[in-house]
Amino acid sequence: QVQLVESGGGLVQAGGSLRLSCTGTGRTFEQSAMGWFRQAPGKEREFVAVLSWNGITYSTESVKGRFTISRDNAKNMVDLQMHSLKPEDTAVYYCAGTGDYVSGNRADQYVYWGQGTQVTVSS
Repeated sequence: QVQLVESGGGLVQAGGSLRLSCTGTGRTFEQSAMGWFRQAPGKEREFVAVLSWNGITYSTESVKGRFTISRDNAKNMVDLQMHSLKPEDTAVYYCAGTGDYVSGNRADQYVYWGQGTQVTVSS
C-alpha cells in the first residue's frame, strides 16, 4: 500500500516556474513507476510524465523541454519541476504510482493517487 501527498502548487505568471513534490509512504514505492497527471476544469485527466523504478522517463509532448520529473527513492519522493509555464498548464496536478513494476501513461495503470494540488498560471 502506498499513500501519496502532493505539495507545491500555487499561482504563477506565465513564463514562471513551480516545483511540485510528492511524498509517498509504503514499502512498495520503489517498485512503482511514479507519474504526474493533471486535470483542467471540464477536461479529462491527462498524463504529464512518468519515471519508472529503473530510471526510464517520458512525458507528454506539450511539456517536453519544460517539465522534468525526478525521484528520490531513499526519501520516497517524486518531484515535477515546471518551467516556462503557460496558462494552458493550469490544472489540478496529481501524483500517482503504479506498484508491482508496471509503467505507462494511462490513468488506469495507476493504483495509488494523491489528493491533487492546484496549479494556476495567469496570462
